[in-house]
Amino acid sequence: QMQLVESGGGRVQAGGSLKLSCAASERTFSSYVRGWFRQAPGKEREFVAAVSWSGGWTYYADSVKGRFTISRDNAKNTVYLQMNNLKPEDTAVYYCATRNKQVASTIPAEYDYWGQGTQVTVSS
Repeated sequence: QMQLVESGGGRVQAGGSLKLSCAASERTFSSYVRGWFRQAPGKEREFVAAVSWSGGWTYYADSVKGRFTISRDNAKNTVYLQMNNLKPEDTAVYYCATRNKQVASTIPAEYDYWGQGTQVTVSS
């Protein structure tokens, strides 16, 4: 069974930075769109960022554009999310996901596999 494992979450003060990683258990993940989502308590899961299999295009939610950067290293089957200038409203559980299509999507139901999530807490 394919697995995604996130790491790198934690607690930081507003204005700080964190880098999340998501390692895939199988090399075939290299061919898929990889995405990051987040879910705050009492809210629906929302799209954060996505990257194509080659890294040639990236797509971001307006709320994180200019602050977050998604990237991937297919040799390591890993996708990253560099988060800078964090704000308290970025507090959430962050999930990585993979999509079995080479077209971006912001809809969680259109992603096929998910990690277990990693908590990010930003204090003011």
